[in-house]
Amino acid sequence: METIAEREHEIITDFGLFDTWEEKYQYIIELGQKLPPLDNRYHDDAHKIKGCQSSVWLRCHETDGRIYFEADSDSTFVKGEIALLVNVLSGQRPADVASAELGFIDAIGLRQHIAVTRANGLASMIRQMKTYAIAFESTGGGA
Repeated sequence: METIAEREHEIITDFGLFDTWEEKYQYIIELGQKLPPLDNRYHDDAHKIKGCQSSVWLRCHETDGRIYFEADSDSTFVKGEIALLVNVLSGQRPADVASAELGFIDAIGLRQHIAVTRANGLASMIRQMKTYAIAFESTGGGA
């Protein structure tokens, strides 16, 4: 299984193939379109991420000491953002997710090209994923 750092490196390399932010933006949307669908039963308040302008739902479960994320959004771009996070963090150990710095976000220019409200939403998504990781680390419970 690839580490968080290896997955981040792959994303940075992929985004390096694009010359403009518009091309990167379109690629983020395409990543969201490839995100496996989240079962509608998780489109509820218990799985909705607070602090996002768009609706974002996140489910987390544990298998063999690793946590896996599933997500969805009603915004095509935000779905791409959460897809990036799922690609990097899903399948990792809870401690690794909780301590992940996620430097790829700045390396690909994502934070500098999104509005403040979207940056706040991105921070909320990261915070929720890390919160799940910490909960698994301490209790082994699911969400």
